[in-house]
Amino acid sequence: MAYFGKEPKRLTPAQSALLVALPQSPEGRRPDRAPKAATLAREKVLAQAVGAGVIMADQAAAANREPMPTRRKSFPALAPHLADRIVAATPTTQLHRTSLDASLQRRLEELATQAVAAHGDRLQVAMVVANHGNGEVLASVGSAAYRADARLGFVDMTRAFRSPGSTLKPLVYGLAFDEGLAHPETLIEDRAMDFGGYAPQNFDKIFRGEVRIREALQLSLNLPVVALTDALGPAKLMSGLRRAGVEARVPGGQPGLAVALGGVGVTLEDMVGLYATIARGGVSRPLHFTVDNSMDEAGKSAAGLRVMSAVAAWQVADILSGVAPPIGAPVNRLPYKTGTSYGHRDAWAIGFDGTHVIGVWMGRADGTPVPGVFGADLAAPLLFQAFARVKRKLDPLPLPPPSTLMVANASLPQPLRKFRPRNGAFSAADAPKVDFPPDGAEVELMSNSLLLRVRGGTGPFTWLADGQPVVVSARGRDQLVKMPGPGFVELSVIDSTGQSAQAKVRLR
Repeated sequence: MAYFGKEPKRLTPAQSALLVALPQSPEGRRPDRAPKAATLAREKVLAQAVGAGVIMADQAAAANREPMPTRRKSFPALAPHLADRIVAATPTTQLHRTSLDASLQRRLEELATQAVAAHGDRLQVAMVVANHGNGEVLASVGSAAYRADARLGFVDMTRAFRSPGSTLKPLVYGLAFDEGLAHPETLIEDRAMDFGGYAPQNFDKIFRGEVRIREALQLSLNLPVVALTDALGPAKLMSGLRRAGVEARVPGGQPGLAVALGGVGVTLEDMVGLYATIARGGVSRPLHFTVDNSMDEAGKSAAGLRVMSAVAAWQVADILSGVAPPIGAPVNRLPYKTGTSYGHRDAWAIGFDGTHVIGVWMGRADGTPVPGVFGADLAAPLLFQAFARVKRKLDPLPLPPPSTLMVANASLPQPLRKFRPRNGAFSAADAPKVDFPPDGAEVELMSNSLLLRVRGGTGPFTWLADGQPVVVSARGRDQLVKMPGPGFVELSVIDSTGQSAQAKVRLR
C-alpha cells in the first residue's frame, strides 16, 4: 500500500474507502495531487458502506475526519539487485525462497547508504555476507541505492568484474605453503627484482630487506608475493582460482606474474567465495542464495574442491588474524585483507571469523579513478562495521590441524629457512627432480609405504606430501615413507639450496 505503508488487513475504514474510490479515477482522485476530489470520493464510499450496513454512522463520521495522505510511501525493496537476478533466471516461478536474512540485509543497506554519504555523488559500495560453513548468502548489497543516479546505483557491483588489488595474495601464500616453497616463518627478500623485464615495486616504494613470510603477507609487500608466484608459476595460481570457483578474466588471455598483484578481473561475490574457501579449511563450495540452490552456477560441485590443504588454510588465516585493525576498530584478531587496484579505482576489504565471511568493495561503478582511495582507509573500517551489524562477538577460528608445523625459523628444515627465488644463483641443471614415482604415475603401495627417489640437487633433502613434511634432512636419495592410504598425493622434494621439484601421483 503505497499511500499507507501497511498490509490491507490493517487498513482503517477511511483508508479502505479511499482505495475503493481510486480505481474509478486513479489520477483525478490521487490524494497527493487532488485532495478535494479524493475526500469527496471517500465520503461517497463511506456513505454507501453505512447504507449497506457494513459500518455504523459514527464510524463513517470518524473516518471522514481522518487526514488524507499527502504523499506516496516508497515500496520496500530489499536486495533489489539480487531479486532482479533471481527473477530473470526463473521468470515463471511465482515464489522464490532465498537464504537472505531480511533484518541483516536491511541493516547493511542502511550502512551502505551511510558509507558513501560523505564522499560525493559518485562513490559506490557493495557488500556480500555469507555463512562459509554451508555457503548460504545472508546479505547482498549491490549498491548504496537502487536508482539511476550519478553512482549508477542500478548496476549490481557484487557481480562487476574489477581488479582485486592485493586480495589475491593469501591464495598465493597458501599454494606456496602446500608446494613446500615456504612456511610462515621462512625468510624472504623484499628487494628490487627484475622478472624478465617485469620489475614491480611495493605500494609505498620502500624495500624492507629480509622479512618473514608472515610479515610479508601482513604488510602486503609486493616483491615477495611476485617471487613466490614466479616459483609457483602463474598457471598454478589461475588453477587455484578456478578450483575456488573464481571466474578470473585476464587481459589478453595470457596470465603473467602481475596476476598476483591484481592484474585480473574478478567479482566481489567470487572473492567472498575464495575467502570462504580459506575459512573452510581449503575446500571450495559454491555460494548460493536460493534455498533449493537452483542458482548455483553450472560446473561447480556442491561437494567442493580442495584448493589448499587444511594446514595451509589455517596458516593463512592465522597470519591474517595478526593484521592490525583500522583506527578505532576493535582489536579482535579478525582475519582480513585489503586491496587497492591500480590507479585507485577499487578499494577492497574481505574478512572472516569462525562462521561468517564478509566482502566489501568501494569505488566508482564506471571504473574511473577515485583519487586517494585505499582499501585500508576506506573499505577496511566498513568491513569491521559490517561485522558489528552481523554479531556482537566474533566466532573463534578452528584450532590448527595436528600436522601443523609450528616452530621458529631456526627450527625449520634447512630448505624452508630461507626462500630462494627461481632466478637465484642456481641453474636448472642443479635442480632436484622426483625420479620416483614419476609425475602422473599410478603406484601400488606396499604395506602402506612408498619409495621416494630424488635425482640431482644437493643433499640433504626434505620430502613433503600434500605440503606436510614426511622426511626431513635426509642424506640418502632413496627413502621409504609411510603414506596415509590410497588416493591422489602431491609430492615435493626440496634440496639444501632451497630448490624444489614436484610430482602428483595416484596411490592404490
